[in-house]
Amino acid sequence: MILSDKKILEEIKNKNIVIKPFNRSNLGSNSYDVHLGEWLSVYNDEILDARKHNKITHFKIPKEGYTLLPTKLYLGVTAEYTETLNYVPFLEGKSSIGRLGIDIHATAGKGDVGFKNNWTLEFSVKQPVKVYAGMPIGQLIYFLVDGDVLTPYDKKKSAKYNKKTPKPVESMMWKNKF
Repeated sequence: MILSDKKILEEIKNKNIVIKPFNRSNLGSNSYDVHLGEWLSVYNDEILDARKHNKITHFKIPKEGYTLLPTKLYLGVTAEYTETLNYVPFLEGKSSIGRLGIDIHATAGKGDVGFKNNWTLEFSVKQPVKVYAGMPIGQLIYFLVDGDVLTPYDKKKSAKYNKKTPKPVESMMWKNKF
């Protein structure tokens, strides 16, 4: 079951959903629009290794925008900080973004109950496209959880993305045992 706009507002009031900054005009019938933050990142190495810590370089998007290229993976971040208790948040790209050939996530559209952070975006593009800080980039949809959650994400010792930051976060796959 997906939360309606009325239910999202109710859960914000009850502090089960936190969105900062919150702007009522970004609330859709059953979603909330999020925007591209001011930071992008790229990996320093051309070849990434799942068993090693692949370092990234952060940079601010200039006022005149930044052109994403199809040959690169870019990490971006939402301008909005979110907290989600008792619901499963999903982040999907807006249709207008998709029509520009921009994918905002490779596989990580689902968040976890207890997630408290800005969302890191994994950008890939079909052709060169210029993006701007503050542009609408995606929409959060909230699903009801059936049953009690034993350990919310922010309480998991194994959670790799709990450090609060307004910048994109690189893959922490290297912390897994395999």
